[in-house]
Amino acid sequence: MKRLINVTVNHKKYELAVDPNMTLADMIREELKLTGTKKGCGLGECGACTVLLDGKPVSSCLVLTLEADNRDVVTIEGVETEKGLHPIQQAFVEKGAIQCGFCTPGMVLSAKALLDENPHPDEHDIRKAISGNLCRCTGYQKIVEAVQSVSVRK
Repeated sequence: MKRLINVTVNHKKYELAVDPNMTLADMIREELKLTGTKKGCGLGECGACTVLLDGKPVSSCLVLTLEADNRDVVTIEGVETEKGLHPIQQAFVEKGAIQCGFCTPGMVLSAKALLDENPHPDEHDIRKAISGNLCRCTGYQKIVEAVQSVSVRK
């Protein structure tokens, strides 16, 4: 039996009837058609499905959609600003921190959450913040450099 929830996703309010066992990742991708959130391992290990739930990074494959009732969700589609790419997105491009792109949405959201909480993190803070996001292409150094470059700008 479906349940009715109210959720704000990327600053837009939705009222949705969802199955009680539907994950937040599935709701975002299937119901809202926001495919920037990637589905990787399905076990909360890879970070590809990372979104911000009330400003905190979560593995959306592990969160039931019902848990998002009356809460705020930000996906990679909601990070862009009125002027274009968010500074962290631009830094990923400028620093070559994007290769295949599969991990990028989750990495960007984890980095954004860190910078929102700590505008001037050191390298240890950055590596800790992105530790839940696996990348098989970049070796992480360019990602760390991208985050550092944004923290210097602020």
